[in-house]
Amino acid sequence: MHKRLKKLIRKRHEALPAQFEEVGGTPRITNETVAAHREEVLSGARKYIYPLQHSKHRIVLISTGIAIAVLLGFLTFCVVSLYYLQSTSGFLYRVTQVLPLPIARSGRDFVAYENYLFELRHYMHYYENQLDLSFDTETSKQQLRSYKQRAIDKVVNDAVIKQIAKEKGITVTDAELDQQFDIARIQNRLGGSDQVFEDVLREYWGWAVKDYRRSLRSEMLAQEVTAALDEEATTLANQASAELTNGADFATVVGAYSTDTESKALGGDFGVVDKSNRNISPQTIDTLFNLGVGEVSKPIIIPYGNGYAYEILKKIEVQGDDVRGAHIIIQLKDINEFLNDRKDKKPVRMYVKPS
Repeated sequence: MHKRLKKLIRKRHEALPAQFEEVGGTPRITNETVAAHREEVLSGARKYIYPLQHSKHRIVLISTGIAIAVLLGFLTFCVVSLYYLQSTSGFLYRVTQVLPLPIARSGRDFVAYENYLFELRHYMHYYENQLDLSFDTETSKQQLRSYKQRAIDKVVNDAVIKQIAKEKGITVTDAELDQQFDIARIQNRLGGSDQVFEDVLREYWGWAVKDYRRSLRSEMLAQEVTAALDEEATTLANQASAELTNGADFATVVGAYSTDTESKALGGDFGVVDKSNRNISPQTIDTLFNLGVGEVSKPIIIPYGNGYAYEILKKIEVQGDDVRGAHIIIQLKDINEFLNDRKDKKPVRMYVKPS
């Protein structure tokens, strides 16, 4: 292009009008002729510059079109894989962590597809890696459909619970979450060191620590919402606690309030336990071992059966490293009773049916 430009300038010089005087064969440019000379040079160069600018514009348009086509193809692939084929692959799970694709809608809120895969994939990971179960047979496929439905039900319920929690101003703070997380760690329920803890989570559920904390926060929020909705059980727990504070006999209060028939017959006594007892909730162990002998706790909320309950604990005696305790259990209503009523009034719209 530079050679053509020089050639053009030379031709222009040769064709200069008389007012461009030459000195030693070189055109003489004066103040009167410089503008005309510049325009002569530029006008010749424009025919080389403009086609290049047009080519760049065309390249940009083509590149944009290709990018849009690739994006649309990728989105189509994801939608078909998730909603029609119902893939649970790790790649698509990562896609749902980036793209806010919904699996359902509850009221004005969408339930993220990522939440569903988060729940389903840890079920699958456990059965595939710990029980050596393959989902290739017809029986196992039916079982997988059951897991899918369970996962969908849970994430929808979790979404409704979050809505109720927001309405009632219920939250689980980071400090509360840290406390429950530390309780599980201290009691050596998932390994005695950070590395073992992480290895157990990864081996059993395919989780990182942040995934475990996420699940724990969801469980804690469900407990708090259940207690807030069951006003009757909350009133009974507070009444029992008040009577004990005023000096009432523990066994007498057990007989009047406890819904746990097995321990109720023994005045609430549930025997001797150690810190590693996995048949008792971490909250119970932590509370019981931090009481003084003969001391009674305030009501705490624990997992109980398929739901939750208030528990009031008494430390009867210490036997070496173990503790003998008694409790009052006031069972909370099944949270599904409250959630189903709400879903009847505000039906949930599902975008996927397990298959």
